[in-house]
Amino acid sequence: MSATTASAPDEGQAPRPAAPPRAPAFPPLQGGARIAGTLALSLATFMTVLDTSIANVSIPAISGDLGVSPQQGTWVITSFGVANAIAVPLTGWLTQRFGQVRLFTASVLLFVIASWLCGLAPNIESLIAFRVFQGLVSGPMIPLSQTLLLASYPPAKAGMAMALWAMTTMVAPVVGPLLGGWLTDNLSWPWIFYINVPVGLFAAALTWSIYRTRDPGPRKVPVDAIGLGLLVLWVGAMQIMVDKGKELDWFASTEIVVLAVVAVVGFLFFLAWELTDRHPIVDLRLFGRRNFLFGTTALSVAYGVFFGNVVLLPLWLQQWMGYTATWAGIVTAPVGILAIALSPWVGKNVGRMDPRKLATVAFLGFGLVLWMRSWFSTEVTPGVILLPIVLQGAAMAFFFVPLQAIIFSGLKPEQMPAASGLSNFVRITAGAVGTSLFTTLWDHRASMHHAHLVEAISSGARDATTQQVLTQLAAAGQSAEQAGATLNRLIDQQAYTMAVTDVFYLSGLLFVALVALIWMTSPRRTAAGATPADAGGAH
Repeated sequence: MSATTASAPDEGQAPRPAAPPRAPAFPPLQGGARIAGTLALSLATFMTVLDTSIANVSIPAISGDLGVSPQQGTWVITSFGVANAIAVPLTGWLTQRFGQVRLFTASVLLFVIASWLCGLAPNIESLIAFRVFQGLVSGPMIPLSQTLLLASYPPAKAGMAMALWAMTTMVAPVVGPLLGGWLTDNLSWPWIFYINVPVGLFAAALTWSIYRTRDPGPRKVPVDAIGLGLLVLWVGAMQIMVDKGKELDWFASTEIVVLAVVAVVGFLFFLAWELTDRHPIVDLRLFGRRNFLFGTTALSVAYGVFFGNVVLLPLWLQQWMGYTATWAGIVTAPVGILAIALSPWVGKNVGRMDPRKLATVAFLGFGLVLWMRSWFSTEVTPGVILLPIVLQGAAMAFFFVPLQAIIFSGLKPEQMPAASGLSNFVRITAGAVGTSLFTTLWDHRASMHHAHLVEAISSGARDATTQQVLTQLAAAGQSAEQAGATLNRLIDQQAYTMAVTDVFYLSGLLFVALVALIWMTSPRRTAAGATPADAGGAH
């Protein structure tokens, strides 16, 4: 299509790229076909999201089996994250190039092959290479599962479709460490990859059988080679910086400084190129829409805070509260109860209510949950830990669906894959950044609290209490060195507990502050039964 057929640019703006032709309209699926399609897409989504966290608890086993250090083993996680972050924003361009259904099915099948190869990897180098392959091919799966699911439901039930998609996206990161730990302990680490093979084959076969006649098909679009190269450069540098920053002590490391410079400079060149190229590989002009900009920002920052805390809570339970990986998973598992129970109600009503109000409930709910956690101590019981976890499920139910409704409001069907890919890229990247920043903050606060506690117990009247504890430990048969180590372990436990409650309190404040971003969007009210995705008012 020539540039003259594209919508006219606003005065003073860069020329817009040629608009893609409107995709053929397919009627919604009915009855059993819709149920089967939802199952296939949900399984593929769950499998992909699960793989972002399932390997985390298996790194010690992988490192030991392959004869490398735990630091080298972390590249199993980093390599997947870098490749996935690069591939996700390419979804819109790849969809035009190959077609939605073809691309999704091929991605699932290639993901199965990559998972099988990861399980067979004889050394760390081949495992990292296969994880890069796995991350690249999985990029389009999450955005396209969202797009295909929305197209499977009538507009009146689009909210329900998003609720089903959101449940798999939110629950999978919580299940991942539990399932990964169980498979590693009871079978062996390759099974965290082998488990994808039967699930992926079933999901691919079911998807193709239902959706193969609903693909608008591929079309020839130019390859933005420079844009692709710049994307790989800055996203790769940024992702490696985020993943390795804590390990290398952030900007005290020359490597991290170089990566930061490459990421910033690469991003600036990428931004300038994509906004002026006629056929950009990533449509950054979507951020010119008010709802997309503020909706994506609110969703991504909130997801970064949420995901950082999802990682932090099990770490604290396992490292400082004596929980095993399995028990930490069991304690956190009830988060899905209210999420599953309430998500259908949210999905049913998001088209009739102002999604900003529903999202506000989610953010205030997260704030309340994190405030409750900020009162935890080393004496906290499993029952006290469970209460905010169960309540968090309610906040999760109100989180994804309303924000996605805001983000997609006013978009045309042919813009959906690009918008889904771009918003998911920002969200996933924010999750990685949140995890790194929050674990680093936790360590820094723990060091500060440790220093203060040591100073306090070594001064004045408290010194007698310290000597009494050391005397009791000596009476129990511990040497002076052992008693000192035991006392230091108790101080560390208190310091890391105080630090994690600091992080919980800060996270709660951030969620409350993010409510303001939600209300910077301006969704137009729709008629009863209409999905906000069909409404105008994006600007």
